[in-house]
Amino acid sequence: MSVERTAVRRIGRRTAIAALGLAGAGVAANGIAGCTAPPVPTQVPKPAADVAGSQPPPTPTVPASAPAQPQATPMSQSAATAKPEGTTIRSAPTTPSPASKPAATAESPSPARASGVADLAVVRGQNTADIVRAAVEAVGGIERFVKPGQKVVVKPNICVSSAPEYAATTNPEVVAALVALCREAGAAQVKVLDYGFGGQRTSYQVSGIEDAVRKAGGEMVVISPVKWKTTPIPNGKELKSVAIFDDVLTADSLINVPIAKHHNLARLTLGMKGLLGVIQSREPLHYQMGQKLSDLLTVVRPALTVIDATRILTANGPQGGNLKDVKRLDTVIASPDIVAADAYATGLFGLKPEDLETVRAGAANGIGTMDLSKLKVAQVSRQ
Repeated sequence: MSVERTAVRRIGRRTAIAALGLAGAGVAANGIAGCTAPPVPTQVPKPAADVAGSQPPPTPTVPASAPAQPQATPMSQSAATAKPEGTTIRSAPTTPSPASKPAATAESPSPARASGVADLAVVRGQNTADIVRAAVEAVGGIERFVKPGQKVVVKPNICVSSAPEYAATTNPEVVAALVALCREAGAAQVKVLDYGFGGQRTSYQVSGIEDAVRKAGGEMVVISPVKWKTTPIPNGKELKSVAIFDDVLTADSLINVPIAKHHNLARLTLGMKGLLGVIQSREPLHYQMGQKLSDLLTVVRPALTVIDATRILTANGPQGGNLKDVKRLDTVIASPDIVAADAYATGLFGLKPEDLETVRAGAANGIGTMDLSKLKVAQVSRQ
């Protein structure tokens, strides 16, 4: 069953992502004591979870109230190869808009959803580019989030110098698929960046993301210390001002694409926590992280969050280093609601949304919804 794509007007202004300005050599560690990148193998053995027949863990159950009626709507050319099949949509009241409208690139979750557009999409399949396209199409298509002539920043997780098989960094194929979609939507510029602690240039190369992005028509950006800009957070409860990388501030649209992985302090790294990669210092935000990230999201909201769960890191995060900790799920999760995306992704690790501090805080502060029963969720199988 196809999912009708509805053009939704994009609300908000340019993104502003912020960070506390921690200068000096300590920035390289970015607040995770003893965190070092795993050794990069010259030949990477295949993870045990890649063996045929491996099964993903149970995902959250979304209560249904009124199944959506089938729609027969042609898809855009950019997603012509990704027409969702076997889609199940469960309808329910949509996420209320935040009380305070953020100054950001993304629209706030809208209470007026067309019947064929999902609030959140979960797509499974072995063709990575295909499932990314299907997920984006299910939540309204790339044209909902990127307009012709816009400057776009795609923010993956490239925190360490680690090969993709270790699931410590975002799958290069997921990032490349998003860059290609942005180009197809007419973006004038697509920059890809992350402020990792494994050495940016090395991490970009070893992760495979640099090569994939360039082939897809994007530009890798090494974050320069001279381009941090201190930005106030007027409605922040704990975070009052932060230093934001200027390329993020001047972008018209931000697409957040974290990998789903274990984290030794925060339990999981997902969409909200992934935004630490565009601030100057992580360490101060590891205290009261949920509230501080919610404060950050009052001034910057990704237009779209796509969680890479093609492989997940189940233990010893954030840097990983052991293939035994990697599980292959061949799944991506997409939503304009960053809290909802994170809430769903907790189930990949056997957790509930309320188990994650960032999800609880995001919902409590009106950033998004953690109650999946209030969302229209598209489940798509591309096997």
